[in-house]
Amino acid sequence: MSEATLQTPAPVITVDGPSGVGKGTLCRWLAARLGWHLLDSGALYRLTALAALRRDLPLEDEGRVATVAAGLDVEFWADLEGAMRIRLDGTEVGSELRSETCGDAASRVAALPMVRAALLQRQRDFRRLPGLIADGRDMGTVVFPDAELKLFLAASGEERARRRYKQLRENGLDANLQNLAGEIAARDSRDIRRAVAPLEPARDAEVLDTTRLSIAEVCGWALGLAAERFAVPEIR
Repeated sequence: MSEATLQTPAPVITVDGPSGVGKGTLCRWLAARLGWHLLDSGALYRLTALAALRRDLPLEDEGRVATVAAGLDVEFWADLEGAMRIRLDGTEVGSELRSETCGDAASRVAALPMVRAALLQRQRDFRRLPGLIADGRDMGTVVFPDAELKLFLAASGEERARRRYKQLRENGLDANLQNLAGEIAARDSRDIRRAVAPLEPARDAEVLDTTRLSIAEVCGWALGLAAERFAVPEIR
């Protein structure tokens, strides 16, 4: 094997977009289909927010929240059914991490430049052979700007609120559709307007509106693009 081959970085597919567009489902499916590693960058920001909340830190205290981000005691693993499991400070976190409170707090800390800097290298360290599927909001623009395939998913705010409402109800959690729509709109505005790594498609991203599409259609679209770029087999 040549020295150039040894130095070639693992391939990356980035999947960016706001919450509720189907990023997580698509990324988990692609990772399983291709046998690649998976990075859920949103989980790192949610974990940072949750750790800060547990320490009663003001979310606007950039320096202290960044220190929390840099020192996260976190463990990711997959259970026997292939679902991602996460421990924070030695304790498994599940519904607490997926709550709207945690999601809103994550959006707030993600706007802090020092927090983003603290998590940047940690995210890049997930890049390993045979490849990486990176789920987030700035994967293609900031974290992996050299990714070979960049995807950006979008959907209407109403549809995203409806999907989130259904997900919460299926998990046995209380939810109000109107409140969810308002929270999603506020989070979108904050993510799009932030000064550092705003939510936007990379210039070379493939963009898809998933509002009226099934997850099977979205997965088929993504796998077709991956097959063109990486010579991976199509679904039989």
